[in-house]
Amino acid sequence: MCGIAGIISLGQHLSESDLQQGERMTSILHHRGPDSRGFLSDERCFLGNTRLSVIDLSTDADLPMSSETGDIWLAYNGEITNFRELRDEFRLDDKYAFRTSSDTEVLLHLYQELGIQCMDHLSGMFAFALYDRRRSRVYLVRDFYGTRPLFWTRIDDRIYFASEIKSFLEVHGFTPEVNCEAIFHYFSLAYIPGTLTAFKGVHELDGSHLIEIDLNSDADPVPEEYYRIQFNPDSEMTLEEAEEGFYHAILGATDRNLISDAPVGTTLSGGLDSSSILGLSRVLGKSSELHSFSLRIREKSFDESSYQRAMAEYAGTIHHEITVGSDDVRKNIFRQMAFMDEPLGDGSAIPFLLLSAEAGKYVKVLLSGEGGDEISNAYETHMANYIAHKYRRFVPGLLRRSVASMVKMLPVSYNKLSFDFLAKRFTRGAELPAPHAHLFYRHVLDRSDKLELMPWAVDLPGTEHFFSDLFNSLDYESDLDRLAQLDMKYFFIGDLMQKNDRMFMASSVEARFPFMDRKAVEFFTTIPSRFKIRGFTRRYVEKKAMRRVLPPVIRRRQNFGIELPYSIWFEDSLLELGNTYFTGDRIGETGLLDQGYVRKLWHDHLSRRRDNGRALWCILNFLIWFEMFISGSGYRDFMTGDQSR
Repeated sequence: MCGIAGIISLGQHLSESDLQQGERMTSILHHRGPDSRGFLSDERCFLGNTRLSVIDLSTDADLPMSSETGDIWLAYNGEITNFRELRDEFRLDDKYAFRTSSDTEVLLHLYQELGIQCMDHLSGMFAFALYDRRRSRVYLVRDFYGTRPLFWTRIDDRIYFASEIKSFLEVHGFTPEVNCEAIFHYFSLAYIPGTLTAFKGVHELDGSHLIEIDLNSDADPVPEEYYRIQFNPDSEMTLEEAEEGFYHAILGATDRNLISDAPVGTTLSGGLDSSSILGLSRVLGKSSELHSFSLRIREKSFDESSYQRAMAEYAGTIHHEITVGSDDVRKNIFRQMAFMDEPLGDGSAIPFLLLSAEAGKYVKVLLSGEGGDEISNAYETHMANYIAHKYRRFVPGLLRRSVASMVKMLPVSYNKLSFDFLAKRFTRGAELPAPHAHLFYRHVLDRSDKLELMPWAVDLPGTEHFFSDLFNSLDYESDLDRLAQLDMKYFFIGDLMQKNDRMFMASSVEARFPFMDRKAVEFFTTIPSRFKIRGFTRRYVEKKAMRRVLPPVIRRRQNFGIELPYSIWFEDSLLELGNTYFTGDRIGETGLLDQGYVRKLWHDHLSRRRDNGRALWCILNFLIWFEMFISGSGYRDFMTGDQSR
């Protein structure tokens, strides 16, 4: 993985000042590519690249890269996993004198062969800027599923792009301001959805989209969809065909993602997806060479270390266990935000930061099981939708209302996925349309709570429109397929990939996701949903396919995902931090949050009248982000090591 940044002029030629800004935009991304840094520029375009050497470690493969004639320039971040097959399929060696064995050069020559239609043939995880000087065109491209980041903004006649938003803070004329609409939706989801960012005027290029920029036109860039996720279940597929197809699809994806000239490891949560990647690596004869890295949360109901150790022993990896307690969170919350650039309420971000710091001592690449939940309908929200159909069909409305009333009286528990939390969410969500329920099952604050927190937002559209608009636009027979696509479009990109990319890159470690390899996904989306949830078993076909590579203890368990017990920790080691940020001037300084309502959430939580842990965690992250990026520029102070306040 690498970092890219650049400036494109739609008017006056780039000046020396522009080039200096471009170099600073690139240099701030040093953590994304500490092995080398390079620049290419002419009067219309500046490309900058920091490089993490993974494929072809020689200086010949340094970035950005240009064609032999200098007509095509490429700033590149990521890995094309089928680059060897493409090199052979299009007989590129017969036509071009390769200088490297890198995937970057394959992409460069494939573009020379096919133009931007080369995207039709790629599989992998990437974001790139390609400058075709002959045609006066620049393409900004993000991969099919949004696994690699790319942001852009326009100031006057300049278009700026970068792997991380902090690059734009190096640009003259860029003033960081809060995007109020994005923050409104953040307090529903704990992440910012779609192409919105926390900064006014900064856009995130969506997955499966590109921007074609004509240097002879001053028109605003318009992102175009070049690939569309489609669930096309094969109604005639048998369970045996689904099982065999699943196995070989993920085996091939794992094999492709293990290609590296630098050391490789795996994350290991102890759940089915990450364990499957490791089990398949064992089948491929490579697991004994791998380092595996697991997180152990120092709170009983959050601790999954016994499963992690069992899988590591089975696969024979070199295993590392990173224990995370409340003090670790307190010490690293500012460092996490310095790399994140935007508020994110995902409690596993800091543990991922700590895992990557340890992994970076041994490897440059980590395979992860992210994406497996999306393609297998494995989330609790998917099961809730599945059960809700039966619940509404077989339980009379009067009885359902009685159950909901009784559930409201359950005492608050701060345990992970406690019964009271699940029961309260399900009984209310089951009465809603599927996309609205999908939001309700996961929401941080509902609209009424958000308007108490942010009274100024009364005219903003509800967050549910993101889900309902996409859900209703899909003509799939299965609601489960629609929900899977919703999660791939929003949760996977907005939460999981932001967290994975920024936290791993903070330690110069590249994350790869075999479950989201295009060739594998395009098979997974043909599997009928009846094979994904069967009876009351989630991941049914995945479990059948993976039973040959996993020990029984992993096959039998339920997944819970990595999360922090911040509800508990706010009463203890995070109490001082809460008292500092949830009172006084810090809330008022934002001009966006109601001080009285934040204090009410805080006091209700400490008195255990209501579990507000997740909402408070989101508010805390927002306040730290505002202090670090909007009212100040303190992010730089926390990018060099673990620091606390």
